[in-house]
Amino acid sequence: MGIEEPIQLDTIKVHNTEVGYDDKKEQEQKQKGVEITEVIPRPPGDSHHKEGDGAGEPQIMEVHEKKGPEVFEPELEALLTTEVGKGLTSEEAARRLAQFGFNEIQEVKQNPILKFLSYFNGPIAWLIEAAVILSGVILDWIDFSIILALLVINAVIGFVEEAKAESALDALRQTLALRSKTFRDGALVEVESRELVPGDIIVLRLGDIVPADARLLGLGATGEVAGELHIDQSALTGESLAVVKHKGDVAYSSSIVKQGQQVAVVAKTGEHTFIGRAATLIANTNEMGHFQKVVNQVGNFLIVITLVLCLIMLVVLLVTYHNSAEGLDKTNVLKAISLVLVLCIASIPVGLPTVLSVTMAVGAKQLAAKQVIIKRLPAVEEMAGVSVLCSDKTGTLTLNQLTLVEPFLKPGFSNEDLLFNAYLASEVGATDAIEGAVRRGAIDAIPHLVGNDPNSGNIPGHTITHYKPFDPISKLTEATVFRKSDGVTFKVAKGAPQVIIKLGGGDAASVLAVNENAKRGLRCLGVARTTNAENTTWEIIGMLAFLDPPRPDSASTIAETQKMGVAVKMITGDQLVIAKEVAHRLGMPKTILAAEKLTEKGIPEDELANRALKADGFAQVIPEDKYRVVELLQNKGLLVGMTGDGVNDAPALKKANVGIAVHGCTDAARSAADVVLLSPGLSTIVDGIKTSRAIFQRMRSYAVYRITSTIHFLIFFFLTIITLNFSLRPTLIVMICLLNDAATIVISVDKAQISQKPDKWRMGQLLTLSTILAVLLMASSFAHFFVARDAFGLSSGQVETVLYLQMSSCPHFVIFSTRVPGYFWQSPPSLLFFLVIAATQVFAMFISIYGVLSDPIGWGWGVTVMVISVVWMAIMDVVKVMVYRYWSFELTAKLVPTPARRAKLVLKKEDAARMERYHRNVEKARRVVIMARVVAHWTKLVNEHKASGPSHGSVIAGSSSSNDLITVSHTQSLLSH
Repeated sequence: MGIEEPIQLDTIKVHNTEVGYDDKKEQEQKQKGVEITEVIPRPPGDSHHKEGDGAGEPQIMEVHEKKGPEVFEPELEALLTTEVGKGLTSEEAARRLAQFGFNEIQEVKQNPILKFLSYFNGPIAWLIEAAVILSGVILDWIDFSIILALLVINAVIGFVEEAKAESALDALRQTLALRSKTFRDGALVEVESRELVPGDIIVLRLGDIVPADARLLGLGATGEVAGELHIDQSALTGESLAVVKHKGDVAYSSSIVKQGQQVAVVAKTGEHTFIGRAATLIANTNEMGHFQKVVNQVGNFLIVITLVLCLIMLVVLLVTYHNSAEGLDKTNVLKAISLVLVLCIASIPVGLPTVLSVTMAVGAKQLAAKQVIIKRLPAVEEMAGVSVLCSDKTGTLTLNQLTLVEPFLKPGFSNEDLLFNAYLASEVGATDAIEGAVRRGAIDAIPHLVGNDPNSGNIPGHTITHYKPFDPISKLTEATVFRKSDGVTFKVAKGAPQVIIKLGGGDAASVLAVNENAKRGLRCLGVARTTNAENTTWEIIGMLAFLDPPRPDSASTIAETQKMGVAVKMITGDQLVIAKEVAHRLGMPKTILAAEKLTEKGIPEDELANRALKADGFAQVIPEDKYRVVELLQNKGLLVGMTGDGVNDAPALKKANVGIAVHGCTDAARSAADVVLLSPGLSTIVDGIKTSRAIFQRMRSYAVYRITSTIHFLIFFFLTIITLNFSLRPTLIVMICLLNDAATIVISVDKAQISQKPDKWRMGQLLTLSTILAVLLMASSFAHFFVARDAFGLSSGQVETVLYLQMSSCPHFVIFSTRVPGYFWQSPPSLLFFLVIAATQVFAMFISIYGVLSDPIGWGWGVTVMVISVVWMAIMDVVKVMVYRYWSFELTAKLVPTPARRAKLVLKKEDAARMERYHRNVEKARRVVIMARVVAHWTKLVNEHKASGPSHGSVIAGSSSSNDLITVSHTQSLLSH
């Protein structure tokens, strides 16, 4: 009410002298519909002008963004000429309904059966399914049942944990108004909002949800000329204050009328509305998650190795049997297939999806205890790798509640005087955000108002005898007040700064204060009161300043997030100056770009992505812009988190790797997000990042262990089957996989080291390390085989038992090494994790010693194999540390020099050189600043001594060492700063 929009200095002329403006830019602004207002000195004959009070003083700078009516397609414009008061006929409405469809967002639901079946699709699932088929072919029903059960369990866990029907579109649909008042057949009737069509004349009143995009007609329901509408569209655009709409402006679907009444003609409905475009972006965003891509990469790697080795082995076996005396009969073919099945089962990391899903599920439960709800399970892993967090400003970084900040006071007045007089001139029970801020601020600051109900008209010691509410013509509110203590009646006024300053006869200091606040994006409201008995002479008390303030914990949360290697970028629909002011208050850099900088035509995509990467925030954005920011950052290979609370955030939340809906968010934002925060602010995000990084470390350690074991089994059995005609029976292999993976599930509660920078899988490093460790395990297995068979002459059954125990224990103990990047003893595991792993191997040792599943080997062999496994794990741990220590992307590019890696390496080196030059220049500048401070301090000391007179001259001449000591001490102080 009466608040002026922040002033953009580059679109202003003051006293016919341009300020930062050129003719070309002026033409561009005029083309965009921005009216440049020249501020001219008040003429001498002005009725409010007083000689000596403002003549030739600077005036309040104003910019009016004068936008013409939004232009629609010619075909649509032709439908918007419906006569007010009559509306469409029922027949015409029915015809248009058939043409444009219902005013609703179409809902697309995924079939739950198809969703469940989708969990049987993917590289690892294909491997398991191949093993099931092969088991059935050779009639091995025990292995068939076990492997099939594992396949179904993996699918059930995934389905139960994350297979909730996507409801973002449904939530968007529910934000539409249910019923609307419209003119049909010459009468004002109430119809279902879904039945509105372009051309319908609807009535918009206080509190109404706008049912469709509609052009305001500037008339009331009875045909009278209506005033402006104040509409809250923060959930759509992110603007923190209600937007003033005039005749010809468009009121957007799902926004809320906060003040005024007008009729409007429906222009767009359903998916064609502003909010419909957001729904379309959500519907079109259905990308594979980062975690699924990682699992698929591992699966594809194993599939390639498995197919190659299985085909080679099958061909070799068939040729061998063909050349044998028996020939290639059915029995030999089934035998060959059974041996291939052994290799196939050995290649399947059957527990990988299950263990990873359980680890994420346990992590989701831990996060829930910290008020962080995980809706999509892989988001637990993806949050650990987020390196950029795009945060919506309004309601997320800020309170979305207009608050009073530092006011401007005229001499002789206090802050309490300003607030009390503003309180007297505020409207009781008003829902306007500005009135609420004034009344709350006064009640909190003025002792005799503390505890007063903001909606009460009771004012201790005063009575309001007459009140003039705000109207868009006068741009102020005015109250006549009777003071009981002395019987004096006076008037107070509160309104637009230029109106209050004019009322008070002009004031240069007030004008400068308003203009300075405008540069910072602060909105002002003037307060004045009368000083004579006739209540005709006014004096200015001061200027209130308003801002949607940052949340109390936002600055500390941003600082802590940045310490963890996550860059925070602010995104808002507000103006650029407001965004910069909020960034300043949050301690963020103020490199804020207008959203249009990301959509400029003719600029290469990579350059736009660099702009998005280097900026600290973006202003004046719409849903498509937020979506675009996330897309550009993802194009740079970054994992992006996005926080938001409104409908306008939903598309970007869905597009982001991790969409985070904050406390108090709309249903649309909550449905589109992967993570929902139950407590206000962003502080819980830090807890979420820390917990997710711990979970990631557990998942990576298991993945290295599991892939290492798989490669070990695969290559070992490939070689032994072809060259030594030796293999373990499938039941023993499945037993190893079941026992070890079942035990390893407890890694989900193991202690983990938290990285201080975003985690990433580094697939080259992971697969290389796994292969190196697998080769070491294979060396140990071959050593056991030859020593047991050749050196000690054990039977084939006993050799099989020795290999079963070695291949169960040695790879399983490796997880004690892979769980940390450093030496295994530097971070001991949790007691539960240690006991469960130890228990499974003790169990394996006992069934080997006593021959439960195969020939017994006795205590000597059982204990010896276990001890060797522990020692070999320690040796492998040293190798692991060396790989982590010397591994780099440059090494990857040299080992596997693909064109993409070579190009990326060149860019990395260029960036490193550029950063080195930057830091070198910063250090030079720092030294110059320090020297300048030292010189300035020395000069100050010399001048002080000179000013002290000749009696102290000896201090400079004879005791310079003390001065040197002072200067050195001060220099050290400067250096410390």
